[in-house]
Amino acid sequence: MIRYMCDMCKREIDPVSETRYQVKIEISAAFDPIEEDEPDDRDHLEEIHDLLERFEVHDAEAFEPAHVVLTFDLCSQCRKRFLRNPLGRGAVRVMGMSDN
Repeated sequence: MIRYMCDMCKREIDPVSETRYQVKIEISAAFDPIEEDEPDDRDHLEEIHDLLERFEVHDAEAFEPAHVVLTFDLCSQCRKRFLRNPLGRGAVRVMGMSDN
C-alpha cells in the first residue's frame, strides 16, 4: 500500500478516509513577445556574443532551468491554509537587531 504524507505538516494522509490534495506549482521564464517593428538588420552574431559574455561571468542563475514543476501533497487542513496564503507572504519574519 502506498503511504502519503502531507508535505506541510508531515502527517500521514489516509487515502481511504480522507482526501489527499495535490498542489502543482509551475515556474517558467517569462519572455516578452518580439515586437514586429524591430529592424530586421539586427546583428545576431553580436547578440549571441553578448549572451555568451554574460554567461562567462559566474552567473549561477543563467544555468538554472527555465521551467520547473513542483508537486506537493496536502491534507485538507493544510490545503485550507495554503489557499489562504499561497505565496507564503509574511510566513518568514525578518529578525532585526535592537537599538541597544
